[in-house]
Amino acid sequence: MSPEEILVFESRARVRRAAVAIGAAILIMAAALVQLSGPHATVNEETLSLLTFNRRAPRDLIAAVISGVGTLAVAWTLLELLRSARARSPERVRPWIRPLVIVGALLDSVIAVVYAAILTEKAHQFATTGAQTYDEAVRLTGGSALLVLQLAGFLGAFLIAIAFVLVSLQAMNQGLLTRFLGYLGMFAGALVLFQITQVPVVQAVWLLAVGYLMSGRWPSGLPAAWSTGRAAPWPSSAELRAQRAAAAGARQPAGGRRRSRPAPAAAAPVDGGTAGSTGSVSASRRKRKRRG
Repeated sequence: MSPEEILVFESRARVRRAAVAIGAAILIMAAALVQLSGPHATVNEETLSLLTFNRRAPRDLIAAVISGVGTLAVAWTLLELLRSARARSPERVRPWIRPLVIVGALLDSVIAVVYAAILTEKAHQFATTGAQTYDEAVRLTGGSALLVLQLAGFLGAFLIAIAFVLVSLQAMNQGLLTRFLGYLGMFAGALVLFQITQVPVVQAVWLLAVGYLMSGRWPSGLPAAWSTGRAAPWPSSAELRAQRAAAAGARQPAGGRRRSRPAPAAAAPVDGGTAGSTGSVSASRRKRKRRG
């Protein structure tokens, strides 16, 4: 598309993009808060974990569904941001990033719901039948199906983390994201795997900021790439240093050297003559004495 066609398309999709990004932030925060609410096992023990999960099964299922929908909304936002970056520079944005985002989002969202449903059924079976022993708890939760689902869920989270990093980097390189938002998006991707807290605050803040940016508003003004429809990469550190050096050179005189201060004038003698006239004054006095 031409830059004009890009701007027309993005102006029409502006409200939808912003709404989905902000909705994604709300959904992933809501899912985390629902999971944190309710009873929790005080120790990591199989029998107690299953009994506790059976008590909070409806809450965990609801949280899994909300998290799955939120993950799909996150992926949609990443794909829209990637689409804008690719429209401005198709030769620099890798085409395989798009399927990576889609596969990661589908795995993460679907596996979360399926795993919660299967674990709910296992917990209900353990709480209502059998002797509720440790061996029975291990037998119910130690099957290969749950292990495969856990591995698939980890793979989905890994792909989502990579998608955060790559899309943020590509959008920043095209000038769509400020450097702060680009690095924040990459940091949010790392936190998908290495969680500091159970509430995804960084991811939610990044999504809210991107949604606000996609709406056509930004406190310091939109980056140039959103206004021109063309890539406007941010200057590198070396380019910034060269620009500062060129600006400093332009402030100097045309000769390229600083003007030296004029030397101070020599102090005049007390009698008003010059320093070199002392000898001639003495000679004229001797001549007058000889004549006399």
